[in-house]
Parts: sequence; C-alpha cells; structure tokens
Amino acid sequence: MTVRLTWAQPEDLVGHELRQAEQDGRDARAVARRWSDAGGAPAPERAGVSKAPAPPRLRALAERLLDELALIESPSARDEPTDLAAIRAACPRWPAPRARPVVLGPERLHAAWLGRAAGCLLGKPVEKLPLDGIRALARATGNWPLTTWFTARGLPADLAAAHPWNRRSAATSLAENIDGMPEDDDLNFPVLGLVLLRRHGRDFSTDDVARLWLGTLPAGRIFTAERIAYRNLLDGVEPPHTARRRNPFREWIGAQIRADVHGWTRPGDPAAAAEQAHRDAVLSHTANGVYGAMFTAAALAEAAGGETDVHGCLAAGLRVVPPRSRYARAVRLGIEAARAEGDFDRVVDRLHAVYAGTHHWVHVLPNAALLAAALTHADGDFGRSLCATVSGGWDTDSNGATAGSLAGLLAGRPAALPEHWTAPLKNRLTTSVPGFDGVGFDTLAELTHQEVHRP
Repeated sequence: MTVRLTWAQPEDLVGHELRQAEQDGRDARAVARRWSDAGGAPAPERAGVSKAPAPPRLRALAERLLDELALIESPSARDEPTDLAAIRAACPRWPAPRARPVVLGPERLHAAWLGRAAGCLLGKPVEKLPLDGIRALARATGNWPLTTWFTARGLPADLAAAHPWNRRSAATSLAENIDGMPEDDDLNFPVLGLVLLRRHGRDFSTDDVARLWLGTLPAGRIFTAERIAYRNLLDGVEPPHTARRRNPFREWIGAQIRADVHGWTRPGDPAAAAEQAHRDAVLSHTANGVYGAMFTAAALAEAAGGETDVHGCLAAGLRVVPPRSRYARAVRLGIEAARAEGDFDRVVDRLHAVYAGTHHWVHVLPNAALLAAALTHADGDFGRSLCATVSGGWDTDSNGATAGSLAGLLAGRPAALPEHWTAPLKNRLTTSVPGFDGVGFDTLAELTHQEVHRP
C-alpha cells in the first residue's frame, strides 16, 4: 500500500500551478511543454491526489518546475497586491472607523454560529459533485428548487451510483442521519480563530497564527493551501513566505473560511475586521485568496453593526478589495447576474459558463461570484440564502457556511432561524480543536461575545 497524501504531491501541484499561471497572466507555456514532454499529467480535476505516485525522476522535475514557475512575474500583481498597505492604497473607498461603539449581544452571535453550521452541513453531502449531479439528486427526491436537507430516501440506485454522495460526509449529513454538527474544517477554523483571539487578542501576528496551527491542528484536518503552508512551516519556512513556496492553492477559498470570527468581533468596523483577516490569511494565501478573507470579514462586521441589509454588507466587503482585482470582478458579476435574472438556476448557469472550464471548484473566484449572487438573490431570507448558495455547486459546504453566517447574523437571534435548520444541530459541535469537542453553539457565542468587548 502507498500513502497518497492529498494536496501535497509535487507531481500534482505542477498542474495546479500551471493553471494558476494562466489565470494570473504568466507565460508558462515553455514550462508546460517540458512537463508534458516528460510525461507529466494535468492536475486531478476533482480529487486531491492522482491515483499513483510519480516515478522519482518525474517528481524531481516537478519540484524544479514549481520553483521555476515561482520566478515568472505576474502582470496581474499590479492590480492585485498582497501587502496590506498596498491593498489599502488601491481601495479608494476604504471604510472609516465607526464613530460610536456598537452594542452586539451574544444572541446575534449565537445565530451566526448556528447559521454557519447549518449552511456547512447542508453542503457537505454534495461537496465535490458537479452541478448536474447536485440538481439530479435533489430533483429525484422532490427537493428542487432546494428547500431542505439532502436525502438518500427514495433515490434510484442508478442515480446514486452515477452521482455518489461525498464519501466522508454522507454518513453524518443526509437528513436521515444528522445527529449534531459533525466535524468540518469550515467549523474547526472559526473555533481556532476564537482560540487565537482568546490567547493573543486583536493584535495577534501572523506568527501567532502559525504557532497556533502547529500546536493545535492535526495536519490531516487541513487541506489545499493550509496543508502546503503547514508543510512549509515544518520545513522551516517563515511566514508569509509559507503562502508562496510551492503553493498553487494560494488563491483558493481556504482563507475565506477562516474569516468569520474576525468579522463577528469587530461590529460596525469593516476596516478593522479586514485587517485582522489579512494577518490571518497571509500565512497561507496571497492576492485574491487574501481578498476572500478580507471581504468576508468586512461584510460580517457590517452585518454585526446592525444598521444595514445584506446588500449593504456585500457593498462593505467590496470596499476592502482592490476594485481592479479579479475578486472584485467576480463579486460584481455575481451581484449583477442575480439582479438581472429571476430564475436562480439561470444565474448559476451564467456563472458556470464563465468559470467552470478554467477554475478549480475550490478556487476562490467562482465561489465568490456564486456566494455574492446567492446572497443577493435571497435578499436576506435565511433558508433561501443557504439553499441558493449550496444549489450552485462548487465548494458547497464552505459557501453554505459563509452564507449561513451572514444570514444568521442579520436574522439577529436563534429564534428567528427556522427550527428546521437548527434543531438537527442539537447544540453540539464535533471538532478536533482541543478542549472544544462537543461544545454547544451557545457556549461558542458567549466566548465570542467576550472577545467583542475585550479592551
């Protein structure tokens, strides 16, 4: 037997880096030819690892080519900086600090935690499935347009075989077997963010984040860019170089799923929330990957301020993202598509026509466009926010989690969330973060509330 660690094999990383180079405008054609001529394969389309390891000569070539690709300058870097000062300079409408303090009670934070969990759980069984598979499974069980949890009850055997549920999640996330909130990185990271603030306060550093990961996170519980950054730390690479070294996932969605606590604990102050999220994100991400975290934190901070709707929250998120960046364009596309079309399936089809052939399903850009479209289309409705987001495919559990977080925060209290979405959670979270396994969402809300009011 051979151990095939996902998101880490050099022979798989080359294909992802070549695609990243094409997206950010680098001319990598010569490298691509050398890789192909040597027998190198494209990156796996949906899996995290190829089926068989490469021979030693090909793996050695992959490592050399990854280093060569890193030296090719990107023309998009002018409009997509990673340094915080440069990001701020590129944002003409950077938010000003709130003039007066905001009162944010634990009930609203409780709703945000519940929303994040419910949205994540809804998306778990269909994570990695193509859009046509998600639609077929839901239609076959009378659940389209999506309005409730996915189920295998009544599903024809041939359809189940053609579109198998996510193998790691089906046993804990289909309607018939939900029993509390199962473990997921989309919940592990917010819990870890809470631990970060409790230990180091709002002035934490990126190094603090790195030390917390090494001392707390099992390596097998993190994926894509986080896994590469973790390995780089073990190799002695210092942050923020951990985000760049042989890391083709640095503009994927991972940093965005770590941003919620930074937004929740900065009510009414999107700029401060974005700056916190930036310090966290640059451990593993650059440019658009970092913007995903900043956008999410700013939007949630605006929601926590209690003075706007979902559309104002999305606008606040855009104010901390360089307007000429691909991330800003993705969000604007999602909003515009949702406003122009009443049928959300058609909105999704339009976004997939733009991104599906060029971007991996975990890349931050298609997911940003979909998230913005779904939240715009749902217009603040909690259940519709979750269902529209998940029904669009791509990174279903991560997008569902972020949509639920924002919609829950805007709803304002757990009682405002339909019991249909919250009761199956049983106020219980499974997590590998030490000291928190089995924790209740009410407890997490109280601990988060303490950080809101920390001096």
